[in-house]
Amino acid sequence: MTEEYGAGPSTGSGTSTGSATSPGAGAAEVGPIVLVGPPSSGKTTVGRLLAAELGTDFLDVDELIEQRTGKLIGEIFADDGEPAFRELETATTIEVITDPTQPQSRVISLGGGAVTSAQIRRALTPYRVVWLRVGIAAAAKRIGLNTARPLLLGNVRGQLIKLMREREPLYAEVATIDLATDDVEPEELVQLIIDGLRG
Repeated sequence: MTEEYGAGPSTGSGTSTGSATSPGAGAAEVGPIVLVGPPSSGKTTVGRLLAAELGTDFLDVDELIEQRTGKLIGEIFADDGEPAFRELETATTIEVITDPTQPQSRVISLGGGAVTSAQIRRALTPYRVVWLRVGIAAAAKRIGLNTARPLLLGNVRGQLIKLMREREPLYAEVATIDLATDDVEPEELVQLIIDGLRG
């Protein structure tokens, strides 16, 4: 059973109800701590703070892809298309979460759409995965008119609703800890994650 803090999985209205279950609930206490969630859920901000609190390394997969390719994620989408990006994202994600040369307790932030890859979801099974949820209203407010997010161009709210409805079951599938982020400060989220990991 996924450990929950705050309300349950968010619906398209931005409210939160219910609970999530996960085959990964028996995740090992070693290996990376992986953050998943939709755009604007705070994965990078919370991930950096969590890593600092735990005294370990932090890695953002989107940032790593941009460093390796010399392109922004949006540019990869525009130049090569989404299928090519997803293939690159899958290979990079599996590489970093299974890398035995890195600190066992490192914190890794995945791209918002990484869970759409069945290969990534399978690779996450042994690990501790934190799902950072955010309601539609809060997500739209945080994103604003950020055109750097290639799948959210145009009608931001409409695209967010579509993406969240498609991806929430996938986040729930991999999550071992489930956190609602609306109106919660990043520092508080870090403490909730640590409490969940210890629990």
